[in-house]
Amino acid sequence: MDGEPRSLLVGLKRGLMRRCPACGGGRLFRGYLTVEDHCPACGHDNGQYPADDAPPYFTIFLVGHLVVAPLLAVAMIWRASTVLLLVLLVPLVAAVTLGMLPYVKGAVIGAQWSLRTPTKAAR
Repeated sequence: MDGEPRSLLVGLKRGLMRRCPACGGGRLFRGYLTVEDHCPACGHDNGQYPADDAPPYFTIFLVGHLVVAPLLAVAMIWRASTVLLLVLLVPLVAAVTLGMLPYVKGAVIGAQWSLRTPTKAAR
């Protein structure tokens, strides 16, 4: 491992932008959630960071606090039928969750890069 210091904020920022945490130039994903094994810009091995279950956990946590809690308050104030609320809110929550997931996964990989977590091979 190289001895250069790595900033957690830099890793999180690059991950949230879905860029390589090492250089910030190459893309981190080749698909929706498939991590690019090696950065096309700098060649860094991005496939070594095991994101596993952390991104869905953090995404559900964020959506639950940022979306669902205010929606529960709106449901108490706005007296609409339960069917109407379900038809409107379930797709909204699903879309927000699926939209946030790649960004959260990028942030988790960026944090792992900055903290120098063990690689998949070392586990």
